[in-house]
Amino acid sequence: MIDTVFKFFQDGGAFMFPIAIVLALGLAIAVERWIYLTRARVSNLLRWRKLQPMLEKGELRSALNTSSGSNSAIDKILTYGLSRAANSTSSAEVEMAMEEGLMEVMPRLEKRTHYLATLANIATLLGLLGTIIGLIKAFTAVGEANPADKADLLSASISVAMNTTAFGLMAGIPLLLLHALLTTKTTTVVDSLEMATVRIMNMITGHSAKAKQQ
Repeated sequence: MIDTVFKFFQDGGAFMFPIAIVLALGLAIAVERWIYLTRARVSNLLRWRKLQPMLEKGELRSALNTSSGSNSAIDKILTYGLSRAANSTSSAEVEMAMEEGLMEVMPRLEKRTHYLATLANIATLLGLLGTIIGLIKAFTAVGEANPADKADLLSASISVAMNTTAFGLMAGIPLLLLHALLTTKTTTVVDSLEMATVRIMNMITGHSAKAKQQ
């Protein structure tokens, strides 16, 4: 198995190396993003479970003190909202502050994921380029070869040239799948934050309305 892979890689020519580099870079980004998004989702869930009782009880000052000491996405959004609520009674201003917090954390969640689609395209195009250059060399060599050997030489040369296209697709397809998977995972985290933002806003508005009635 190892010998087959090594021969396949060796026969593909010089373009196999940049394709391998692109694949390795894409896999590294995918692993880093998967770990980051998983940690962000778990962290947001744990922090929400801690902060929700405070918000439900109207302990906004305690919730602000708790959230301001954390760097999780949900804490950032809550800190923005509660800080504005402490200085303003306008629900619109509080909502804008929380949206600002959401806009601040979103780039960190979406960071580098879009590179995977670009790297997938690069890997595929490098494979095609390697094949074209290989075919050019093959036809050039066939033109100078003995007529009796032309068919065998052309067949072998084309087979080798196609290795780069195959490897380019073998690198590009998984990277596209990983891009789709990570995009879905990012969307899930962002949607949960938007839902939490709405719930936090409703809690703050509800307690503000109760305070005015009293």
